[in-house]
Order: sequence, then C-alpha cells, then structure tokens
Amino acid sequence: MALTRLACVLVLLNIYCYISILAVMLTTLNQSPWANEFESIELSCLIKSISTVSPRIEWKKIKDGKPSYVYFEKQIAGDLENRAKIREPATLVILNATRSDTAQYRCEVTAPDDQKNFDEILIDLVIRVKPVVPTCYVPKSVPVGQSAELSCMENEGFPKSQYQWFRNHEEIPEDPKSSPKFLNSSYVLNSAMGTLKFSDVRKEDDAQYYCRARNEAGLAQCAPQRMEVYDINITSIVLGVLVVLVVLLCITVGICCAYRRGYFTTQKQTGSNSVYLQFKLCRLYNVGDDVAAHIIYKAPGKNDGVDYVRTEDEGDFRHKSSFVI
Repeated sequence: MALTRLACVLVLLNIYCYISILAVMLTTLNQSPWANEFESIELSCLIKSISTVSPRIEWKKIKDGKPSYVYFEKQIAGDLENRAKIREPATLVILNATRSDTAQYRCEVTAPDDQKNFDEILIDLVIRVKPVVPTCYVPKSVPVGQSAELSCMENEGFPKSQYQWFRNHEEIPEDPKSSPKFLNSSYVLNSAMGTLKFSDVRKEDDAQYYCRARNEAGLAQCAPQRMEVYDINITSIVLGVLVVLVVLLCITVGICCAYRRGYFTTQKQTGSNSVYLQFKLCRLYNVGDDVAAHIIYKAPGKNDGVDYVRTEDEGDFRHKSSFVI
C-alpha cells in the first residue's frame, strides 16, 4: 500500500516536471515598483522556465484602460523611445522616468515550441513627483476677536501633498490641546486641504506664518508672512463719527443761512419782487400813484415780466391796464 502511494507521488512529480519544462513561466522581483521623477527604474520580467530558444518578448503600457506598445519587435517604442532599454532576457529599464510614466506595464512572452506557449505578468509603476513651492495666503492684519483663514496649495506633487503650518518656525499641531504653547489658541488645521482657520484671533497669534507641502518624493515651503493682530479702538471710532456729524451740521446751517439771505435767489425773481415791494411801501405811506411811479421807475429790461410804456417826455410815466398793483 505504501509502495503504491509512493509510486503515485513519483508519477505526479514527473508529470509536473515535464509540463514545467514544456511551459513558459514568468515571474517578477517587484510587482509594484516606484521611483522619484527623473530617476531610473527597473521593471523586472524573469523567465522562470522555457524550452523555446528565441521567444517573442513584448512590453505594453496600459493607461486609462488603453494599451500601447513600448517594446515591440526588439525595439523600444512609444513613450519610452530613447529613454529605456531591455536587459536580457526581458527586464525593462526606464532610464529617465517622468510623471507620465505612472501606469500599468505588461510583459508578454510567446514561446512557440513550448506546450504552454504564452505567459504574461502585470506590473504597477508609480512615479513620485516632488512638490513645488506652494502658494500661501496669510492676512496682513486681523482685529482681536475676529476670525481669520490662512491657505496653502500646490498642484504638482504626486502623490497628493500633505500640508504643515508653522508659527515662528514652530510646527502648529493639528490638535491645539496637544501642545502647551497652543493650548489657548482656537483654530482648525486641515492638513489635506492646507487651510488654517482661526475662529477667535488673540494677541498671541500675532506672528510669522509659513506652510510646507510634503509627500514621499520630497517637500517645499513658502516664505514666512506676518499676520498682525490689533485691538479695536472704540474711542477713536466714536470721536470720528462725532466729528463727521458736526461737520455735516455746520454745512447744513450755512446753507440755510445763505438761502435766507437771498444768495440763492435768481435775478428775475429779485427784480419782480423788488418792484412789487416798493409799490407796497408807497401805498403804506399814502404816497400817490403818480409819485410812486416816479419813485420806482427804472429802465425796463427785456425779461422784467412787466409791460412798461414811456412817452417822449422822460418824466411822464403811464402803464397799461395789465399793470396790476
């Protein structure tokens, strides 16, 4: 019985070895490699077993679900032309990796003389990109007790950058209660979005602030900027309002006085009213009509509004029936 089992094991082992010899099999040292931008990276494709002397080797790049050749008919092609090579037997070496090289790569080997004549292996490549100097916004001045928001952003880094804020060269923790120096501060720090929001600014928050963007490829930071925190002077505001009110009152009184003294009366109105008032005064003191006419007579103007008639004698004066006293 034991001999029968041993014989079966030996037979299965022989069959496996026979199939392995007649089958092409691939393996890799790293199925998820990464590199920083402008560095070299190796995509290993090792032939574990094969009996065909000259197999056909191809590499394809798969990005957004679309495959394209990068090694075909023993030549580098596509995006990797002039910056990649094949290391025997089938390893692909990218000499100057760029961010556009982040994709899936498939190594395919075809061996016509093998029982299993085709095999492939899929490799995920990530090219990390160092962040650039972020754009930072820090308000120049904020009154005590008001809210304030500081922002920091950059869009070049890959993977996406995380952000740190510093106050006077000391890192601001996400939880203010975790540090005695920031225990009295009231803020919310979002390291993913790069925002630092103060809900109630204090005098202690008057400082130099700067932001740092960081990912696996490196870091970059903006220049420090001062945020000034000042007290609101209520007394000065009240005095300023009072001064404005006094000035407006003086202007109003001046306009009223000028109007009452006739500075805003037109010439036409002045002439007509003057004639009318002089006749009224003459009647008040029982002056006769002929005498009154001699007293108030003047050379007529074009637009007096009164129809005067003169005789040849300069002293005579009469009026039409339309002249009304």
